[in-house]
Amino acid sequence: MRKRYIASAAGAVGAGIMGVFLNKEENRNKLKEKVSHIKNKVKGTNHTNSTFEDAGIPDQADNKDPAQLENAKMVSEGSQFGVEYYNEVKENESEEKNMN
Repeated sequence: MRKRYIASAAGAVGAGIMGVFLNKEENRNKLKEKVSHIKNKVKGTNHTNSTFEDAGIPDQADNKDPAQLENAKMVSEGSQFGVEYYNEVKENESEEKNMN
């Protein structure tokens, strides 16, 4: 029973300290940046290319997972489906941007 009161008291003190610390907007922004940076590291989203982007440049992609290596192998054997699809989508995107 005492342990529960100690844990509750420690939680309340921690919440109070965080409340005082996060009172300033500068501290909140720093915390948001750090949390975002840690979240990106955990998710592994530090590379900028998506799967679609990697399909357009299979031999130049930083992501060397087995599926990407298989795609590069198919392109080296003469298959251009992925590259052609990528080029078509990029061309359509650029046309849409130019129309707006």
